Amino acid sequence: MPLPAYADRVLPPFGSDNYAPAHPEVLAAVAAANEGYAVAYGDDPWTERLDARIGEIFGAGARAFPVLNGTGANVVSLMATTSRWAGVVASDVAHAHTDENGAPERVGGLKLLTRTSRDGKLSPDDVTAWAGELGDVHRAQPQVLTLTQATELGTVYTVEELRALVAAAHALGLAVHLDGSRLANAAAFLGVGLRALTTDVGVDILSLGAAKNGGLLGEAVVVLGPDDAPTPGAAAARQAAAEAVPYLRKSTMQLASKARYLSAQLLAMFGAPVDGDAAPEPGAVPLWLRNAHAANAAAQRLRAGVETLGDTVRVTRPTQANAVFATLPRAAADRLREQTRFYDWADGETPDRVEVRWMCSWATTDADVDAFVAALAVALRADAFAR
Repeated sequence: MPLPAYADRVLPPFGSDNYAPAHPEVLAAVAAANEGYAVAYGDDPWTERLDARIGEIFGAGARAFPVLNGTGANVVSLMATTSRWAGVVASDVAHAHTDENGAPERVGGLKLLTRTSRDGKLSPDDVTAWAGELGDVHRAQPQVLTLTQATELGTVYTVEELRALVAAAHALGLAVHLDGSRLANAAAFLGVGLRALTTDVGVDILSLGAAKNGGLLGEAVVVLGPDDAPTPGAAAARQAAAEAVPYLRKSTMQLASKARYLSAQLLAMFGAPVDGDAAPEPGAVPLWLRNAHAANAAAQRLRAGVETLGDTVRVTRPTQANAVFATLPRAAADRLREQTRFYDWADGETPDRVEVRWMCSWATTDADVDAFVAALAVALRADAFAR
């Protein structure tokens, strides 16, 4: 049976990884959690096990708080680490800035302090640039740095880059939030564990993504353990955030009544035993890593296919996670969109060209990619003939 998400197109969509269906293991976990009664609002065995599992992955003392969606995870995380007069240092292409309809501002009362990024990534200088605002009553006070990993442009911060950014933020007294909507893709690309990109570099609070990597719905706010904090001040801030999140989650309408279903999904995704960089036992590779590897591999295959089509279509950014960016004639993009779904990202090199984003998911097959590349070739030839 064809999936209704792209029933109106010939080809599967390359618009976003959240177009993909939920992974069968996630659905099986939800079905298993549907047996009998369970206490509501997170006082259930699944949520208790999830909290313990998060501690195993991210370090003792790390706490997990399931929420309904990624925007909610970001807003709750940022509110938990700031005052009412705070500002949030962010990239100009951060999801919290460009794609959450002002939720940090409207719901959290926070001002986003953006810096122009390079391939979606900030540098330590982008953090220290806000030092002059501290103590100025006329300015929103920078109190938290938010980093997107992998970025909205499909690029990945290395461990060293993250460590330098976190150090710069902590030196100014800022907390560090990681928007991990695609953290799995970043870890798969770098070949490291989730802890290496969070706890070990000093991140304070994390939006742990699942929906874009095979989940059904729901993410989690993860507050990293105070004992793993690099400074006493950071430890105190983490403790305060862990105490604040339950109340913020409720007041921002992110507390699920039947939280066991959210927790069951997250356990399916992150529950298989794997510790940092240690090799898992055969058959125990966790679902998050399997899915991320599949999505990343599909993007690499897509890029390789696109690069065989000549200079009319030009890949514009590094392909490190599961996104491919390219410019091509607008007419060809529109023709291709008659068969599949994807989004324009920016203007192209000339008015008749456009930069587009093509996203791959855990469910994207080799056949999907090859059919897309073939259709793109036809669209490019048709455009050239029309000219």
